[in-house]
Amino acid sequence: MQTIIKNYSVTTNSGLVTQNTRPEHAAQLETLQRIVFPTLAGDELFLEDHYLKHLEIFPEGQFVITDKDKVIGMTSTMRSTFDFANHQHTFKETIAGGWMTNHEPGGDWLYGLDIGIHPDYRGLGLARLLYRARHTIARQLGLKGQITVGMMSGYGKLSKTMSGQQYYNELIAGKRTDPTITPQMKIGFEPIALIQGYLNDPVCGNYGVLIKIDIAKEV
Repeated sequence: MQTIIKNYSVTTNSGLVTQNTRPEHAAQLETLQRIVFPTLAGDELFLEDHYLKHLEIFPEGQFVITDKDKVIGMTSTMRSTFDFANHQHTFKETIAGGWMTNHEPGGDWLYGLDIGIHPDYRGLGLARLLYRARHTIARQLGLKGQITVGMMSGYGKLSKTMSGQQYYNELIAGKRTDPTITPQMKIGFEPIALIQGYLNDPVCGNYGVLIKIDIAKEV
């Protein structure tokens, strides 16, 4: 039987609230997705009805950051029994058309499907608040930790001059920084593998990096 978690809510000194997603946030979340991921393929974006379905399937794993009534940050997650030996997969197949029906109630990892902050609020450390919320729930559920596939978002503009593998090798060797993966690594995520064709977005040349953070770490 799935554990029901008490509603998560943390308020910053500036009044921003990290909390579990509620149905009334769904329409704003659809809009925020398009702002945060402007070049992502349309069939890989979550819509309002998708968010409502996520709340039916796994409500304790969905989070937003709000500024009064405005949704300015978000993350969607599901539980997964992940096979690290067979890590090749795509975002589209993972999200099951956006409906998140691949959620495994007994899964031992929290799989982060996405995370995003409105451009007007970036640089304030808000993504860490969402990762921390995810980690808190993962602990309460007794999971092994978080996994996600980060967008290698600095690669797209270099894709004509170098391979994705070269970019990844330089990144994990500390010879290159990436706008998405580097901050995730600073939070504590470990890079596991490069995944070609993970999603359809030119900003990352369709590449993703499988990363994980064990539950014993602090976020």
